[in-house]
Amino acid sequence: MVIWITGISGAGKSTICQAIVDRLKPFLPSLVNLDGDVVRAIFGDGLGHKEGDRVLQINRIQRLALEMEKQGLVVLVAALYAHPDLSAWNRKNFSDYLEVFLDAPLSLVEERDPKGLYAKVRAGQMQDVVGVDITWHKPTAPHIHMLATNTRTPDAMATEIIAAMKARGVLAPVPLSHD
Repeated sequence: MVIWITGISGAGKSTICQAIVDRLKPFLPSLVNLDGDVVRAIFGDGLGHKEGDRVLQINRIQRLALEMEKQGLVVLVAALYAHPDLSAWNRKNFSDYLEVFLDAPLSLVEERDPKGLYAKVRAGQMQDVVGVDITWHKPTAPHIHMLATNTRTPDAMATEIIAAMKARGVLAPVPLSHD
């Protein structure tokens, strides 16, 4: 199974994936986490952030996820770019696919700005930021559509994704929350 979590930078993709890993890894040793930033670094950080580079980055993640899925692993992906062609590829090629869209308003991610991207854009020091000067293609038919807010915790969103995994038979009974 591939669980593909997408949203613009700062939406909470990596944080939610880590919450899922923290809760499920003891019960699901076959769970792996492919974070877009980590994959970029593994390949030497040689790609830029223009649209063509972003497509290549997602292609790398897709191929890695597909190979891992073929080996029986449960793959959790945190990836920013969600062009319709790339999402269609995912639906066609992954045998069991769960698409999660973290719908975060630009005002929220600018406030969070964990990487300082939005501050650099506002200062004229950076460009090629999805949702600002690169079109953000919101997923049109995600399996799960979550509104990211400051009041919704990553743990609560992880619980919703874990419940969907359970409903698909990926998990034996495991705790849904940290009670």
